[in-house]
Formats: sequence, C-alpha cells, structure tokens
Amino acid sequence: MLRAVTFALFFAAVLAAAPAKPQQVVDRVAARIEDDIILESEVRELGQYQSLIEGREEATPQRLDRLIDQWIVRSEAQAALFPQPADADVEAEIARQRSSLPSGEFEKRLTESGLSEAALRRIVARQVYLTKYLDSRFRAAVQVDADAVRAYYRDEFTPQAQKAGSAVPQLSEVRGQIREILVQRGISQQAARWLDESRSRLHIEKEPQ
Repeated sequence: MLRAVTFALFFAAVLAAAPAKPQQVVDRVAARIEDDIILESEVRELGQYQSLIEGREEATPQRLDRLIDQWIVRSEAQAALFPQPADADVEAEIARQRSSLPSGEFEKRLTESGLSEAALRRIVARQVYLTKYLDSRFRAAVQVDADAVRAYYRDEFTPQAQKAGSAVPQLSEVRGQIREILVQRGISQQAARWLDESRSRLHIEKEPQ
C-alpha cells in the first residue's frame, strides 16, 4: 500500500513539473450576418493582403466593413449562380499586381506580410469574382456621354499628366481609356448605393473589438 502511494505521489509530482502545453489560439467571431459569421482570422488576412498590395493595412473596423460588403455581394452572386472566375483570370490579376511594383518588391512584401501563396490566390480569386459580378450587374446602367469624357480629360487627366511631367496625349488617343475609367467610377457609385440599401435590410452584429 505504501509503495502504491509512493508511485502515485511520484507521478503526481512529474505531472506537476511537466511544462504546460502551449495554448491554442481559437479563432473568434468578428461579426454575424444573418445566419453566417465573419471570423477574426479573415479580418487579419485582409490586413495582410492590404499590406502586400498597398504597403499598409486599414484599421480593423474598416477591414470588417469591407468583408461585410464582400459577403453581401458574394451572397447575391451565388444566388444568381454567377460563374466562378477562370484560373487564367486569377493568374492574370496576380501577375498584374506583381508587375505594378518594382522588381522583387512583390515577393518581399508577400514574405513580410505573412500571407501564404494559397491565401493570396484565394483572396484574389474572390476579388475577381466579386468585381466581375458587380460589373455585370451595373455596367449597363452606367451612361457616359462625350461631355463627361471631355470634362475628365480637361479637369483630371491633363493636370495629372502635367504633374507627373508626362506628355499629354490628344483626347482622341485616350478617349476609350477615359470612358472605361468613368464607367468603372459609375459602377462603384451604383454598387455603393446598393450596398448601403442591402445593409439596412440585413441583421448584422459586430462583436466588440
């Protein structure tokens, strides 16, 4: 009996002296939308992506708002059975992002951000999907007339080129480019109004930060 007690005390002492296992970080809910959730890990991941592309990340509340907007667009796109982007479209967007930075800077930022290649591709695929859906939904409703093109050329395009020290091309050379810029601006404006209206109809709960 004494021996059994001795062994019991020995094992109790060993267990007490053993180093505690490191605590696992449990993902937390950042927001609830209807019957779905956005996780804090998604908010962090978006910040990593912003650091990669823009060199800095937005504050947490702004990133959460962006993810809520993405949820709204994605939900409607999926309900409409909008097709997922082709792999070539995703690769082309990653290549465009890489080429927008000096040589080697993209890879350097990717390492510093802590974002994995798989996460990068997943985020870009989602962005391409949402962008294509918004384009298909609102493009037809955006009207850009010749006066708007001329006004942009005069008030924005020309001053920007002069400030950069670049030669200013003739309007005829950049008319199509300017028209597309204005179309994209119109799509963004219409999408913003639609998102505001959609938010007002949804049950959204943000967890305390």
